[in-house]
Amino acid sequence: MYSHITVGADNLNRAMRFYDAVLGTLGLKRHRTAKIAIGYAPPDFSGVNAPFWVVRPYDRKPAAPGNGPMVAFEAKTRGAVDAFHAAALAAGGSNEGAPGLRTHYHPNYYGAYVRDPDGNKLCAVCHHAVG
Repeated sequence: MYSHITVGADNLNRAMRFYDAVLGTLGLKRHRTAKIAIGYAPPDFSGVNAPFWVVRPYDRKPAAPGNGPMVAFEAKTRGAVDAFHAAALAAGGSNEGAPGLRTHYHPNYYGAYVRDPDGNKLCAVCHHAVG
């Protein structure tokens, strides 16, 4: 489907603290740390390139989020969505939509929306009726 997704960050140490806390709630781990990028993957990942990266912009300009793009992570349970949202707020993120059902997408869509400290919009969603 896709190789990987990247979001920009100006301060990788701040981004690492945020994403370590937030993505850990979904079972993702920091897979690689470099001077200009941080890669995240499931614990059993054995691929070549981690599927999610936080990077310093290649052109060395300030990181700037787009209006419309969003990275949505699948959560196994509704409790994981709640934990993702709480961890994001505790780690310096901002609320873009509290955890809850969004039945206009489908009857079991349970999601939460946040922005990371650099303004990138993130979502965690559980598509199951219970959990």
